[in-house]
Amino acid sequence: MSSRKFRDLVDMQQQSVAAFGGRRLFGTKEAGAWRWTTYAELGRRVDDLRGGLAKLGVGKGDAVAIISSNRVEWAVAAYATYGLGAVFVPMYEHQLESDWEYILRDSGARHLIVSSRSIFDRVRGWPERLQDLEGVCCMSLPRDDESSFGGLEHLGRENPAQAREDIDPEDVCSIIYTSGTTGKPKGVLLSHGNITSNVNAIHEIFPLSMEDCSVSFLPWAHSFGQTVELHCLLSMGCQVAFAESIDRLVDNIADVKPTLLVSVPRIFNKIYAGLQKKIDEGSGVKKALFEAGMANEEERRKLAEVGRTSLVANLKGALFDRLIFSKVRERFGGRLKYAFSGGAAMSTEVAEFIDRIGILVYEGYGLTETSPIATANCRGHRKIGSVGRPIPGVRVEIDSSAVEDGGDEGEIIVFGPNVMKGYHNLPEETASVMTEDGGFRTGDRGRLDSDGYLYITGRIKEQYKLENGKYVVPAPLEEQLQLSRYITQAYVDGANRPYNAALIVPDREAIKQWAAEHGLEGSFEDLLDHDDTRRLIGGELARLSADWKGYERVREFALLGEELTTENGMLTPSLKLKRRKVVEKHGDILRGLWP
Repeated sequence: MSSRKFRDLVDMQQQSVAAFGGRRLFGTKEAGAWRWTTYAELGRRVDDLRGGLAKLGVGKGDAVAIISSNRVEWAVAAYATYGLGAVFVPMYEHQLESDWEYILRDSGARHLIVSSRSIFDRVRGWPERLQDLEGVCCMSLPRDDESSFGGLEHLGRENPAQAREDIDPEDVCSIIYTSGTTGKPKGVLLSHGNITSNVNAIHEIFPLSMEDCSVSFLPWAHSFGQTVELHCLLSMGCQVAFAESIDRLVDNIADVKPTLLVSVPRIFNKIYAGLQKKIDEGSGVKKALFEAGMANEEERRKLAEVGRTSLVANLKGALFDRLIFSKVRERFGGRLKYAFSGGAAMSTEVAEFIDRIGILVYEGYGLTETSPIATANCRGHRKIGSVGRPIPGVRVEIDSSAVEDGGDEGEIIVFGPNVMKGYHNLPEETASVMTEDGGFRTGDRGRLDSDGYLYITGRIKEQYKLENGKYVVPAPLEEQLQLSRYITQAYVDGANRPYNAALIVPDREAIKQWAAEHGLEGSFEDLLDHDDTRRLIGGELARLSADWKGYERVREFALLGEELTTENGMLTPSLKLKRRKVVEKHGDILRGLWP
């Protein structure tokens, strides 16, 4: 257990720089080699940029916005902003331009920092039309350019400004805009105390060592990635390497050899599907050996649950690990010990698979409005399939009156120092989600077991009723269908209809490979119209829904050739389905699946 506690994010960053000065912090791949920034270098750059922002007139309560993927400058900008008592407003590079403009207007940002020249060229004229915006600076411009990030650091080096000493833990430090699955993004007001309560709690239940390292790809504009990977890891003296891209993730992991991976379930699903594919393509002997190893790990897990062990199972486990599982882990650098999952409920099947190959899965739960962690599995207190117990200082209640078919399920309500200050400029929205005694109504449906572990069963607003009166929660069904190597995405619907139907986006490469193996020719689009392809996908739907209730199963489906992405407006930047947008675009196809 760590004894370090933090009042605010400025205190946390400065303590870490002092404690870990010469140690590696951020890794960036440049010209084929990894270059590492130390804690001390981060501290110097934060000091410089804070001076530059102060020279521009940024002061307490002012908003500084950023459009950037994860990189050293993102962290520099965040901590420099916090040090002035100002408010940091992160946005995604892959976000609609209209969202950028809305967020800048709503937050009243005075200055905007962007990562690339292409984004700079799109927004450089915005100060002329946005009342509060005074300037835009770009990380990719040469230092002698008046609009460059490097130039702003140089300005601050010549005009230093000390971090404010009057920062109160109740001061708002960030406005993080939610995904906007049902409308305009809402700005969540988070205080220094909100976020540091999360960091302090993780120090208490899951301290890491200075040797721990992550490969970062979950955007820090997403509260889960920001709190867990930036703030928590920095506060513990760990290292963070920036993935070049999702496509290069496995290669980067092999290079960096991380000990932990912070992700959302969709990425773990892709890892699972990729490993399953390699197993299926291996020899019969290798496949049988792998399955025997997995069965042995399941036996060991069941014995551990009742406090027992088996010498034979343990010996077999050591053998299987040496022959099989260690080689699988070698693909991920050989040092990977922990997988931290959040953002949505993870499939038990995927969690158990990753766990059995020797990578411990720790699933947690929360929302931007809870900074974000509300519950988490931790060492010595872990149940696969659950999202853990409330973290220190947090309480969770279940309101069964919020769902019509309650039982032991209901709306999850979170109480604690991690609960947001409110929604920016939306007092009525804030009042609608807060209870009289300060709890936050999450809108998520779940249940608590007798040991206090929380289980997520879906979003209340996404729940719908079939014609026969049965209630369906689609998200867990979609996650299950996406475990197929042949299915990239699934959208399930049946509101006021006689049965569930689905829109399926097949995996392009898997379908093309399958077609080649079965002598089918044509483009990907041609293959989607082929009866054999439909039989393949239909078989996958039947296999993966075998354990569902009868009324939950998908009876009709259509295949889509275009993936649902942030670029076409079907996904939020945090990779959640925009259900309304899917219906708007593909409604005719969907309606054709019902009588």
